[in-house]
Amino acid sequence: MNPRKKMDLKLIIVGALGVGKTSLLHQYVHKTFYEEYQTTLGASILSKVIILDDTTLKLQIWDTGGQERFRSMVSTFYKGSDGCILAFDVTDLESFKALDVWRDDVLAKIIPVEQSYPMVVLGNKIDLEDRKVPPEMAQGWCEEKEMPYFEVSAKNDINVGQAFETLARRALSRYRGILENHLADSIKLTASQAESRCC
Repeated sequence: MNPRKKMDLKLIIVGALGVGKTSLLHQYVHKTFYEEYQTTLGASILSKVIILDDTTLKLQIWDTGGQERFRSMVSTFYKGSDGCILAFDVTDLESFKALDVWRDDVLAKIIPVEQSYPMVVLGNKIDLEDRKVPPEMAQGWCEEKEMPYFEVSAKNDINVGQAFETLARRALSRYRGILENHLADSIKLTASQAESRCC
């Protein structure tokens, strides 16, 4: 692909309330970290332009609220997304246990439902002492689900860029695959139409 050709990808970041989704996003997009963020109600959107594999990508990243009472509203933002970051807090076991629910919720809203939908898991706040989720536990869950896992710190900017770019690369690869299949189907359709016109 031509790097001058811009491609837009919609990514979403989901997880329980207080896991640091907004902090992760601001660290990735603006290289900033604040101790205090207001709770995200619904969703907010940040954009970042990167170059991956000779392609200029405009990432539109949707930061979704983690409060249970907003879940039905938040899930409407999943539609049309090209990839998802599932985030939890390594000092909060409940936020890790909630990953199954978040993952299922996202996959249920993706149309058509595809197992190839790219997801990356981030265990945030590794800079804190009182860890409750061992790395092996998180790694095991992710291996079972065939998703990459990153131990990250939004505060100290550890692995944040790498995690987002891994998701962007997977989303780009899936997008190209869909495009190729679409083009192949179009060619097949045209060929069969041409045959049916003969009589």
